[in-house]
Amino acid sequence: MSEANGAVATSSCCDSCGIAEVDDIKLMRCTACDLARYCSDECQKYHASQHEEDCKERAAKLRDELLFKQPESSYLGDCPICCLPMPLDKQKSFMMVCCSKVICNGCHHANMIREIEGKLERKCPFCRTPIPGTDEADEMMMKRVEANDPVAMHREGLNQYDKGDYTGAFEYFKKAAELGNVAAHYQLSNFYYDGLGVEKDKQKEIHHLEEAAIGGHPIARYNLGCHEWNNGNNERAVKHLIIAATQGDDESIKKLMEAFKDGLVSKDDLASALRAHQASVDATKSPQRDAAGKYH
Repeated sequence: MSEANGAVATSSCCDSCGIAEVDDIKLMRCTACDLARYCSDECQKYHASQHEEDCKERAAKLRDELLFKQPESSYLGDCPICCLPMPLDKQKSFMMVCCSKVICNGCHHANMIREIEGKLERKCPFCRTPIPGTDEADEMMMKRVEANDPVAMHREGLNQYDKGDYTGAFEYFKKAAELGNVAAHYQLSNFYYDGLGVEKDKQKEIHHLEEAAIGGHPIARYNLGCHEWNNGNNERAVKHLIIAATQGDDESIKKLMEAFKDGLVSKDDLASALRAHQASVDATKSPQRDAAGKYH
């Protein structure tokens, strides 16, 4: 089989028995490599030993294509009110327990000033629900957890972690990750690294780091870069660090400068990463956020 214009050519015949795909025979693809095709589960099992090596090679290539694809934005996305990219600094945003929306400090501050000046009831800047007291906020949070809200699950995982209940925290992060929460994947990588609530497991740690990085988590991406660096895979390390840097991660820029001194990064690539990093940081700024920063 060959590749043309980036697409993998696939056979119209079963790779095991050779039967052709016709109206009453539909071939299924190997889910790991998306390359081999089979007419039945029996044929796939029979052909497994012959296909194994090619399958692993192709699956690894597909994984790398996904892993090293530049995310459109960080996993934090945009503020749902001002629509500007969210800053990576978690101290500059607020999660609203009523709707699980994460609001930037600028929109949160502007809403608060408007309410104070107008002597208005305090409400969520997004869904306009009245701001609850502590007990009511806890109840709202748990209702969203029970409704399988991954953002709420992740936050409850953090709450359990702060209480020292690592097993409970792990379960919340696991459920949130299964629902696609990128931050939860990152937390799970830390749990498998430290052995909190679970046995240490390097393979699972890396898996969750990769899932988080694919989802646009720059710190997870930086950690992968350091992992590859420590293992002597400098080219892969630099790729990870450049992607993280373009998302605004400061530590990745520092690491790239070290790599430049060691001759592992070209001057042009470093300069490009620096420009992209600054552009990413600048995109998160606004007069409204600057005003909020003076009060927090």
